[in-house]
Formats: sequence, structure tokens, C-alpha cells
Amino acid sequence: MTAPLIPVKTIPGRAKKGVSLRKGVQFLFLTITLFLGIKFYLFVAQLGSGAMPTLERPPGVEAFLPISALVSLKYFLFTGIFNRVHPSALVLFLIICATALVVKKGFCSWICPLGLVSDFLAKLNGYFFKRRWDVPPWADFFLRTLKYSVAGFFVWSIFFKMPVAAIEQFIQSPYNTFADIKMLEFFTKISITSFWVITALLVLSVLIKHFWCRYLCPYGSILGVLGFLSMGKIQRNNENCIKCGNCESVCPGKISLMDKGRVHSLECSACLGCVDVCPSKNAIGFSLFSGRMILNQKKIALVLIVFFMGGITIAKGTGHWQNNTSVQAYRQHVLFGRMPERIPAKMDPEKMRRMIEKMRRQMPPPQ
Repeated sequence: MTAPLIPVKTIPGRAKKGVSLRKGVQFLFLTITLFLGIKFYLFVAQLGSGAMPTLERPPGVEAFLPISALVSLKYFLFTGIFNRVHPSALVLFLIICATALVVKKGFCSWICPLGLVSDFLAKLNGYFFKRRWDVPPWADFFLRTLKYSVAGFFVWSIFFKMPVAAIEQFIQSPYNTFADIKMLEFFTKISITSFWVITALLVLSVLIKHFWCRYLCPYGSILGVLGFLSMGKIQRNNENCIKCGNCESVCPGKISLMDKGRVHSLECSACLGCVDVCPSKNAIGFSLFSGRMILNQKKIALVLIVFFMGGITIAKGTGHWQNNTSVQAYRQHVLFGRMPERIPAKMDPEKMRRMIEKMRRQMPPPQ
């Protein structure tokens, strides 16, 4: 059975301004992410040179440590202790989850850098192919269960299998303490296997629109489940709807919109693409509390920015943003953790000993 080929529809948008606003917010957060990544790279590079860094470690890089965040969340719920190893990982995870209770998976379509990359690759699909290849419904359903299965596995393993003692041991372990450096090295020292896996995902995301987001992203699946409880949802007014099908044609979640009033789908990311292409006024929109409060693009952008700025400000003010791992500990991990890579195989043992002693003398005494 072959998958159906569907002509790509060119649909004039009713509100190009709204679309550009979402892209503007995406590029804003992409710029922030790149800035934090480059700053952290320079911080680690200065540590690797043997000198004390002149840059501070940016806590925001912990957004890329979701496993540490889940572990910290269980530890907090069971002990009441907000651990200080990677506190901003938990803060950012809670902020992102909180946004899902208002604007569903809005994080995915408005803020996540991978969401922006996915949108770009989906556009390449339209440039390269005149006819779109759609995954058959049975395969689409099966593939969508993958991301929920992966997320469910981590939630089950951490919340139901790991005892609190094991959670605490993991939090304090060197593996978790320096997980941010391991995350950086995944990109700076990418393995051949990882390279080809990422390449395959990029190719698949061109062939099948939003492949990663729709089928594999476990973060998006958690937000989708939370988004089912969201106060905000897409609402369609059947009296004003002219059944043109424009909304369904542009929906990245492939949601059947024309047979629904209020959309509860786990795949809705509040991108408002359906609203922008609708030619009928007041036929469809994103609203809170069953239509009592309409949220347009500007209001959704404001909600997301306020959540992030407010949450981070509170975390900084209460001392839950910076971690408690000292620069000296990071420096020692980088220098001595990489020692086998930095020393030639045939180095003279006496010369090796002198080099180690020299580095130890350069390290300041512990506070």
C-alpha cells in the first residue's frame, strides 16, 4: 500500500504580520540560545587552557538537560529540597510546563530552536517537491506513539522505579554534575554514529514535514499531554466557517479542524497558522475559557515572554538559578578529565609528573 500523494496548496495568508511575529519570537530565542551556547563554549575552552575563566558559566544552558530536570523534580516533590546541582534545569522545565497549561504546545512553535529548524526543513519540502508525500494513517498513528513511549519510559523509570536514595546519588554524581559539559561535547566532539543519525533526521524532516517534532520529540509529548488540560484552545465557529479547508492544509499537527468546535488534540502547538489563512472573519481563533478571551499572535507572544522572564526573575531572586558547583571543580574536571586526550602516548613519565604538579600549583586552594 503506497502513501497518498497530495498536491501542495498555495494559500494566500490573511495576516502575514502575525506569521512574521511568531518567526520574530523564534529568532529571538534562537539568538539567545546561540549566545548562551557560545558563552558556555568559551567558558569551557578557558578552563581547558589551564587559566581561570574570565567568563561566567551561563545557567541557561541547563535547558538542554531535561533528564536532570526530571530527576530534580522528583527529588523536590519527595523531599521538598530544590537541589543546587542544576537548579535552572528544573526552573526552565517548570516554566515550559506551565506555558502548556495556558497555550498548549506553544513552546514548540514559538520558542524551541528545533521547532524553527523543523519549520525551515518543512519549507524545503515545498521547494523540492511539487506533490507532498504523506505517511499513511496507520503508520502515522504508530510513529506518533514513539515519542509518547520514550517520554513515558523516562517518567516511569524516574518517578516509579528510582528510589529517593538513588535519585540523590544520581544528582550528586560526577555524571550529573558535569552533564552540561558532556552535552557541549556531544556537539563539539560529535561521533560518527551521532553525525549520521542527525543527518538522517534532517533528511527525513525534509521528506516528511516536522518529522522530529511529530514522531520523536519526547519533550513535545510531555507538553502535549499537559496541553490537553490547557485553558487555551483553538475554537472554530461553525456558523462562520465556509468549509474551505485552508486551516487543515497548513496545520503542522495534521489536525482535522473542520469537524470540531473546540480542539483538544495533543498535537496542537498554538502556532495560529490555521487562523492566519482563514478567509472568513471570526471563523476560527485561539481562546481561553471556551471562547471568553481571544488570544491573537501578540498576546500569545506576550504570555510566553512573561512566563520566561517572570520565572527566571523569581528564580534569581530566590537563589534557585545559579548552581553550587565551583569554578575550581569545573576546572579540575576539564583538566584532569581530559588528561588522556592531552598527553601523547609516548610521553616521558617524569615529564608527565612535572606537568601534573605544575597544573596543581596553578589551581587556587579550595575555599
